[in-house]
Amino acid sequence: MNNFFALFSKNQSLIYKGFLFILSTVLVIYLLPKGGQFKYNFQKGKPWQYENLYAPFSFTIKKDAETLEEEKETIRENATPYFEYNSDIVTESQSNYTELFNDAFVDSLYNVSKRSVKNIGLTILNDLYSNGVIDEVYPYEKDQLIYLKKGNEVEQVAYSHFYRKENIKNKISEALPNTDSVAVKALLQKTLERALLANVSLNSKLTEASIKSEIEAINPNRGVVEKGGRIIAKGEVVEGDTYQILNSLKAEYQSQVWSKSNYYWLIAGYIIIVSLVFLMLFLFLKKYRSEIFNNNTKVTFIFFNVILMVLLTTIVVKLDAKYVYVVPLCILPLILKAFFDPRLGLFVHVLTLLLLGFVVPNSFEYLFLQIIAGIVTILTVSELYRRANLFISVGQITLVYIIGYFAFFILQEGNVQLIIWENFGYFILCGLATLFAHPLIYLYEKMFGLVSDVSLLELSDTNTKLLKELSNKAPGTFHHSLNVANLGEAAANEIGANSMLVRVGALYHDIGKMKNPTYFTENQVNSVNAHQELDPKESANIIIDHVINGIEIARKNNLPDRVIDFIRTHHGTSLVYYFYMKEKEQDDDVDKEDFRYPGPIPFSKETAILMMADSVEAASKSLKEPTSSKIDSFVEKIIDGQMAQGQFLNANITFKEIQTIKKVLKKKLNNIYHLRVEYPE
Repeated sequence: MNNFFALFSKNQSLIYKGFLFILSTVLVIYLLPKGGQFKYNFQKGKPWQYENLYAPFSFTIKKDAETLEEEKETIRENATPYFEYNSDIVTESQSNYTELFNDAFVDSLYNVSKRSVKNIGLTILNDLYSNGVIDEVYPYEKDQLIYLKKGNEVEQVAYSHFYRKENIKNKISEALPNTDSVAVKALLQKTLERALLANVSLNSKLTEASIKSEIEAINPNRGVVEKGGRIIAKGEVVEGDTYQILNSLKAEYQSQVWSKSNYYWLIAGYIIIVSLVFLMLFLFLKKYRSEIFNNNTKVTFIFFNVILMVLLTTIVVKLDAKYVYVVPLCILPLILKAFFDPRLGLFVHVLTLLLLGFVVPNSFEYLFLQIIAGIVTILTVSELYRRANLFISVGQITLVYIIGYFAFFILQEGNVQLIIWENFGYFILCGLATLFAHPLIYLYEKMFGLVSDVSLLELSDTNTKLLKELSNKAPGTFHHSLNVANLGEAAANEIGANSMLVRVGALYHDIGKMKNPTYFTENQVNSVNAHQELDPKESANIIIDHVINGIEIARKNNLPDRVIDFIRTHHGTSLVYYFYMKEKEQDDDVDKEDFRYPGPIPFSKETAILMMADSVEAASKSLKEPTSSKIDSFVEKIIDGQMAQGQFLNANITFKEIQTIKKVLKKKLNNIYHLRVEYPE
């Protein structure tokens, strides 16, 4: 059991990576479509690149979207509307009419029988309601057939079947042809107009339901291709009916019902493909980015972003595939470049696109545009902490999308008349979404404890609490740190290293000296040396402890690990040579390890640059009457000594780059210590 726990503890990091690998593979496979994959890529207007294609099974030819839309529009235009007859309104109108004739003034004004007039009116009223009365104007022709719903019965009548209030006068004339009864006609018209209410109205809900039912009944197919029938020959141009038949075959192939046996084979294929993609990522990290590979947090961060992009794209495609270009996929290389480096960002971007090829439609076009956009992102986005750079880069990325899509459309259609302009709007939305990179970087820093150039810019502000404390407690050390920052930044720029990281590391590398500032030469006033009263070994311990103290102060102030690395490594495993020699003068039997910094040695270009700049800047203060030749020789001596001690073995830095750094340091120091003209008093 003890052996098992020992083995588990020793390989804990690898076990975690294995778990992450399996979990990521399962999640991606779950998100991928579970239908068959059509193995041919084709484009409208382009020759068929494969051998003659024969139907592998019988399938129906689907109507294209344009044809289906035309049929739907025809149904809407020719749809028979439904009107509803309301019997309750008839009763209400009859009651209103009766009340009007119960008033006494009628008999006094007209010398006719009230009962006779009343009955004539009721007859006219019933005649009008026998067909139905409407008061709205509907956009139908007189001979347009409509459905009239009376209770549970529906009959088909002409639209002209209905009466309006305008028809009352004609009905009265028909009922009373005698011209002497003008007063009675006027009475009836006035009374009927007041009593008559519309009892027929358009039933929009029933009409829409009828239209919907007819649309759903549309046959989406327009023919059948029998198994073994030739679909297209090699070299034949894909267009017209052939293009539609190929699309129908592709849709049928991807949506056909899979048996359990086929389904398991499909999953097995996905497992192999997705595993290969993630395996390539692990191999790349192990071979070229071992520092990241050994950091489980950083590996998790990379895998999290890959899965997030696959998830977002899958959701959008399921909602509506035409919005697929709204997903800001270029955020992925942009963020990885901000936290790591451009090469890793582009590599992960390409691997993610390989997975998305199974999800998106027109995968070749999609992959081409996204790879080009990813390359533009890597090449254009520099110094992300400058907001203007991000806006400019987003504009360039959007322009590449638009130009690429325009070129693909011309290749497929041969003209621009049918171009879908709204797609350009999707590209602009994608660009705007890419601007979300800044808040996302901040969120990731808090979630994963990483540090980006944006945070480094904030840390480089000399007005931060920690740097102001350093300038107050150890002003000489603060000035030294500023000089080292300037030297290191210039050297980093020259060899293509992260200059902002070097600058921040240099500003904080000596914060441990705040604990005992007067024991360091640059902070000693009036030549009072506190070490004169101490044993050389005690003095060496105080000097060495500034590294340990610096790490403690940095962690207390929540400085990122990437900055703390500079504190740990800026002296590597070198000796506190001055006090070692003093101790040796007193006792030849001296243990070097008592005077050696704990390390580790620098393990990146940036930490190596800081070690060189720090040693050279500190030593330059001891030069008396510095000249160009003196500066050149002492720079060579110090850096060659560090190389001889093996301080740069883990730093991934070349001899050529070290020579370049030497030149930069020499030039900068010569500028600092150049001779000035003596002005007359």
